Amino acid sequence: MFDQITLPNGLRVVGEKLSHVRSCNVGIWVKVGSMNETADENGMSHFIEHMVFKGTKNRSARDIAEEMDMVGGQLNAFTSKECTCYYAKVTDDELELAVDILADLALRPVFDEKELNKERGVVLEEIAMVEDTPEDLVHELLAEAQYDGSLRCPILGPGKLIRQYTRDDMVRYWSRHYVPQNMVLSIAGNYDWDAFLKMVERYFDEFPNQQGEEVPFVQQHFVSGRKARSKDTEQLHICMGFPGVESNHDDIYPLSVFNNALGGGMSSRLFQRIREDLGMAYSVYTYSSSYRGVGSFNLYAGTNPENGETVLREIQEQMAIFLRDGMTEKEFKSAKAQLRGGYVLGLESSSGRMQSLGRGMLLFNKTRTPEETIAKIDAVTMDSVMEIANRVLRADPSAAIVGRDAEKYLSYIGGGLNG
Repeated sequence: MFDQITLPNGLRVVGEKLSHVRSCNVGIWVKVGSMNETADENGMSHFIEHMVFKGTKNRSARDIAEEMDMVGGQLNAFTSKECTCYYAKVTDDELELAVDILADLALRPVFDEKELNKERGVVLEEIAMVEDTPEDLVHELLAEAQYDGSLRCPILGPGKLIRQYTRDDMVRYWSRHYVPQNMVLSIAGNYDWDAFLKMVERYFDEFPNQQGEEVPFVQQHFVSGRKARSKDTEQLHICMGFPGVESNHDDIYPLSVFNNALGGGMSSRLFQRIREDLGMAYSVYTYSSSYRGVGSFNLYAGTNPENGETVLREIQEQMAIFLRDGMTEKEFKSAKAQLRGGYVLGLESSSGRMQSLGRGMLLFNKTRTPEETIAKIDAVTMDSVMEIANRVLRADPSAAIVGRDAEKYLSYIGGGLNG
């Protein structure tokens, strides 16, 4: 069972008590990411995530680092397409310090002008690092190719905008979004719920803005675009994408089984054919991405340019065979066991439980018990897997390629498969 409450100021708090551990994982979730940005705000959510660590009204950047280190805790953050999360892991007797620091980060950053200009350089280096990492770059290009709205924009933002943002821009954006109705505090670990709520009420009682801008949902759509970037790289980096499943939809479970069978592990068809049989790639895999209202099913392969045509032909051939011949019973059972086993093993991570609770409550205002999820996995049938495979692979794909003469390889990618 989960602990759950909505405070009078609108902040939602959710927790799962794990009495067998001596730690607490706690995170403050904000419903703002690159998906929520306008074209002239792209990268602002991530920039703010960096800046809150540079000092608050109560702590300097050094204080933040030292106070957590002194108790052997961990403090970090991330920005995604749909949200930003600041999280801490501490021993259960240091929970109040974690709540105090997280409240400082979320509610009381100072956005010092000097620190902003220094951190601007750090973010620009992070953007440059993606540009110099072809495997990361090709996935950024794939997002541009397969979505028609803000989902196509990079989380880090373009360097041009990062160079232009001022402190006033940042404060206005933060003031609109860092409000209680757009935030969730989640915890998993060994805690006392009543004592924890008293900490939350103490440190999260004074939001600078009680009523900001509720983040609107904007429907995104999958489009079958193609992008290429010529770079002098040793490998050709290939991505293809198909329409997938939106988050919080039950079709995610058969899609995940399909993913495991086609390219999600070492026993998958693409891994066995492209890497083991042909020896034409070190890295080849598939994965799904799910967001509110839209999703995608993607694949990646990195290969020598002289093998690019062969690899693309083999990938598409393996997908066609999957649709034509279906799955074997052994393949189905193995792929489903991978999904079930991975989920059950993940339950042993209190960090994973905190993240699942926080994300579910933030984006869907609901939680799902492990028993409910396992039941959904157990209910997957071979027919449901083949139904989702046909729906996905028969659609026209998007594609992105990075490498020498990248443009010419797009011509080797066909439309939706006929099986």
